[in-house]
Amino acid sequence: MPHRLVLLLYALMIAAGTLVIFKAQSEIRAEGHGNNSWARNALDRVINPPMGLPVVPVPKNNPLSVEKIELGRKLYFDRRLSHNNTMSCAMCHIPEQGFGNYELATSVGLEGRSVKRNAPTAFNVAYSRTMFHDGRDGSLETQIWGPLLSPVEMSNPSVGYVINEIKSLSDYAGLFEKAFGEPADIRNLGQAMASYQRTVLSGNAPFDRWRFGGEDDAVSASAKKGFALFNGRARCAQCHTTEDGYALFTDHAFHNTGTGYRADVIEPARNDPVEVELSPGVFVKVDRAAVNAVGHAHQKDLGRMEVTEDPADLYLFKTPGLRNASLTAPYMHDGSIRSLEEVVRFYNNGGVPNPGLSPRIKPLGLSDQEIADLVAFLRSLTGDNVDELISEARSSPPDN
Repeated sequence: MPHRLVLLLYALMIAAGTLVIFKAQSEIRAEGHGNNSWARNALDRVINPPMGLPVVPVPKNNPLSVEKIELGRKLYFDRRLSHNNTMSCAMCHIPEQGFGNYELATSVGLEGRSVKRNAPTAFNVAYSRTMFHDGRDGSLETQIWGPLLSPVEMSNPSVGYVINEIKSLSDYAGLFEKAFGEPADIRNLGQAMASYQRTVLSGNAPFDRWRFGGEDDAVSASAKKGFALFNGRARCAQCHTTEDGYALFTDHAFHNTGTGYRADVIEPARNDPVEVELSPGVFVKVDRAAVNAVGHAHQKDLGRMEVTEDPADLYLFKTPGLRNASLTAPYMHDGSIRSLEEVVRFYNNGGVPNPGLSPRIKPLGLSDQEIADLVAFLRSLTGDNVDELISEARSSPPDN
């Protein structure tokens, strides 16, 4: 087939795919997500959180509004907020991938630059007391400036550069004034982004309907056994805590499970072949020296110590929540564990022994059936509104 004809057919295929995407988006709008109805639904969700979730903390200086939520969603998907107009928040926190990225263990930033950590999910981030795996930011309103200014993520040279970029874009004309009564600035840009992210709430999972709603058949017998283990011999609830009327499955604290030590100390000393995944479920062994010759040099990650500079915080990372865990692989701060079963087996083996290992991490002696029960419980934590949250996120195509 002539080369030009191949290119023409390829262009037609891309155009057809684009038409399908925009047709799907128009259908979403026709079904009640047009105008600002989706944002009103999102606001209602914060006012009345799904079953299993507590009251949403909203700062007094940033009350929610439909206009802020709409503006925050627009910013979330806008690639023009990166230095070369190629990266948006949604490229690492992908709605269809659990508001994370299950295709990559660790994120890829501007121009393919390597980020040393896995992209945490945005599900229920409204309840986070600290942001990022190391807790280096204490506010959803200010955390956005970390990625925006990071040289390996969105790589903007300054705060002022980002603000001036937004002010230069005609499609933002009047939007900040409508939402905040003033032009874009360092404060209200973060407030807008936080307002949208605060609506990404997911609850009313089968577990919630059983635990808090009294539906005995909402979860399987295996999941019920898994929850008993979770609170008992498996010791999970020591860090992934639950309350009487709700469950966020996190103590908001920082712990050393050995993953940081393994990545910085054990893995670099190995010389056995590397298992490489060519496609889903297809693995080959590749000589480690060959991988090291072409791969990015290992970046040490000291965890919480990078924030506090306290040696006692070496390799401590934040306890993540477990809701929608079946949608947010890979796991751990570095994405080093691929499946829920592997995570349970990691803890069953006692984590990775190292000088700072948390005293809460001990070998558990669980059977294969007990491991399966724990996984069944974790799978029961998937909220019933995930598709709705994706539809809201995609309520209109990105402006760039």
